[in-house]
Amino acid sequence: MMKTLLVRGMLAGLIAGVLAFGFAYAFGEPPVDTSIGLEETLSHDHSHAADSGQAAEEPEEELVPRDIQSTVGLLAGVLVYAVAIGGLLSLAFAFAQGRLGSLRPRVTALLLTGGAFTVVFLIPFLKYPANPPAVGQPGTIGSRTELYFGFVAVSLLAGILATVFGRKLADRLGAWNGFLLAAAGYLVVVGVVAWLMPVVDEVPAAFPASTLWQFRTASIGTQVTLWLALGLAFGAFAEKTLTKKAAVAAS
Repeated sequence: MMKTLLVRGMLAGLIAGVLAFGFAYAFGEPPVDTSIGLEETLSHDHSHAADSGQAAEEPEEELVPRDIQSTVGLLAGVLVYAVAIGGLLSLAFAFAQGRLGSLRPRVTALLLTGGAFTVVFLIPFLKYPANPPAVGQPGTIGSRTELYFGFVAVSLLAGILATVFGRKLADRLGAWNGFLLAAAGYLVVVGVVAWLMPVVDEVPAAFPASTLWQFRTASIGTQVTLWLALGLAFGAFAEKTLTKKAAVAAS
């Protein structure tokens, strides 16, 4: 059964990845192209403003052409990410099914997906939102990446602990009260950590606010598409699989 759920989870991730790629290509690539154009323009203006006695630096050659990055590269990256998330979701579902009450497999899958989306993406995104090209200093890429994934780890750990303690509180205080207390505890922990962690604000003053807004909303939309499709697809697969298993056991 574990192997079956794992395969179903990865298949659901594949379906979700294709849909997320379509959204990202349609809505995410235009602001990326605009940002790259702005970056090239600023670099060109800077080279002309440099001292005329100094030779202008040759632009770095792209290792992967832009048309490949925005199509095959984007599709491959999204699919690998989605299939991996689908596999992890199936493992979490196998552990959670039956431990969250007498919920249908489809409902359990949607609850897990919604919780994972909030903990892994939404909360970290609010602290460290995604930025398009031409935003951020090249020398701080490493530190910004470490801060982001560090906050993701804190949010994930706090989410797991909130789920464990919330289940225990639900046995004593009821499901609704247990959920509220666990959610409040999670928000307090991530709120304090977010307040203590450094603020990263490297958006140039001249960068168009509309382009930044379009890129960030497209990033959120891509993730919503991926996680929602993953939850719906895997929920359907899991319910069909477990229903079939129950029918075989009953017979």
